[in-house]
Amino acid sequence: MNTIRETFDKSERLCSRKITGTLFENGNIFYNTLFKVVWDKCQNSIPGPAQVAFSVSKRGFRLAVTRNLIKRRLREAYRKNKKTLYDHLISQNIKIVFVVILRGNSVPDYVTIEKGMKEVINKLVILTMKDDK
Repeated sequence: MNTIRETFDKSERLCSRKITGTLFENGNIFYNTLFKVVWDKCQNSIPGPAQVAFSVSKRGFRLAVTRNLIKRRLREAYRKNKKTLYDHLISQNIKIVFVVILRGNSVPDYVTIEKGMKEVINKLVILTMKDDK
């Protein structure tokens, strides 16, 4: 039986305005079909291997209810699939911060979001490997 809990604690959320500001100024950017991801290695001491924030534009989704639904789906997809990213970051002794921004203006279903989130996580693993060398 799997004893590891899949959680998404407060310590894993990117809340610091200072870190977020420097991330958007100096961070690396990549895109996939659903998301724009801004990421960077973290010089500050963060509690875990990664901190993440999720963003959905107000321009594309006028209703807060819709934006919140999408953000809930994003957080759930990340929570379910973050293990591969965490395993890599811990083994390499790297800490990163990143923001996942939804592109487009139609509400994607959970399966699509989860597929996109897996792509983002795999890309982050590859990029942090490349960045090390």
